[in-house]
Amino acid sequence: MRTIATTAELAEFCDLAKAQPYVTLDTEFLRERTYYSKLCLIQAALPPAGSAKAAGGLAVLIDPLAEGLSLEPLYDLFRHKATVKVFHAARQDLEIFFHDAGVFPDPLFDTQIAAMVCGFGEQVGYETLVRKIARQPLDKSSRFTDWSHRPLSDAQAAYALADVTHLRAIYEFLSAQLDKTGRAPWLEEEVAVLLNPETYITRPDEAWTRVRTRSGSPRFLAVVRELARFRESFAQERDIPRARVFKDDALIELASTKPLTEADLGKSRLLLRDARRGEIASGILTAVKAGLEARDLPKPAPEEPGRPGNAALADLLRVLLKAKSDAAGVAPRLIASAADLDAIASGARDLPALSGWRAEVFGEDALRLAAGEIALSAQGGAVKVVPVPR
Repeated sequence: MRTIATTAELAEFCDLAKAQPYVTLDTEFLRERTYYSKLCLIQAALPPAGSAKAAGGLAVLIDPLAEGLSLEPLYDLFRHKATVKVFHAARQDLEIFFHDAGVFPDPLFDTQIAAMVCGFGEQVGYETLVRKIARQPLDKSSRFTDWSHRPLSDAQAAYALADVTHLRAIYEFLSAQLDKTGRAPWLEEEVAVLLNPETYITRPDEAWTRVRTRSGSPRFLAVVRELARFRESFAQERDIPRARVFKDDALIELASTKPLTEADLGKSRLLLRDARRGEIASGILTAVKAGLEARDLPKPAPEEPGRPGNAALADLLRVLLKAKSDAAGVAPRLIASAADLDAIASGARDLPALSGWRAEVFGEDALRLAAGEIALSAQGGAVKVVPVPR
């Protein structure tokens, strides 16, 4: 098991990888005590031995915690267009690299998304793909270990390497399936979302929209907005989890009680002790005051206007989605969510489910069904689309 701990060694490996058609990658990280994920380990593997330029199927561990090691050679590999960078469920990995260096691996192949496109179900796990495609068992006993601890045990190293060595067979199988079915562009559409910086930017001004509230009072929402803005900024600046500042339930309590003094904060049932004094307490009181004095009051999300037949149409769209996803061999959730179907039934048209490859598979017929141009007919165990005579 080779561990790379110097920039020179990393550059040597990345030069080898640049001569390959692809390289498989994974990361191990910790996030329990920080706002941003702490990168602890990177795993990488070249194509299997026997390939034209496979360098013997080399697989390595890269130690980002090693003193003096720069990840710039890896980021240069990320920018190298001739080598596909293969990850499984890449979003969290990409978030780390984006916040560290503002760089994305390009071109990117995400085997979880590819597996959904190829009919392996929703949010299919790596272990499932290893079992079904690589035909190998997978030891997950080291999944919840402390990856920042050094030295790594042999069990940790073996576990980490398995996440990229089996990934080679999975990638080659899924890539061939996409070429065979002509669905590679479908994957590209999905990967474009992962390569969009907006996917990983959390703006304090927008943090309040992720807080679930029962009240739609504009003044209440203004206080929620200011508290959420303060919490997000405080957590980001100090790199601590937002729950260490205060949790959502405490935020809702504060927005309801609207404390004006530290004595008022002392009466909170849900606020952590450390948040009742010092910088956090000061920030809370300032946020509450700003919310109470705000003139630009936020508006609650408008409810979809009810229309006769909407519920029935949504049910028909669910039947159509099931039939279309079964016929295409694609996970239904990858095409449209339950909320998407309700939105279509209520008249919404600016939805991912109605554009791109989803439109070909489902969206076009969904709009025809909504317009009364087609009907659904049960024929044996199958659901068929039937034109409606004009």
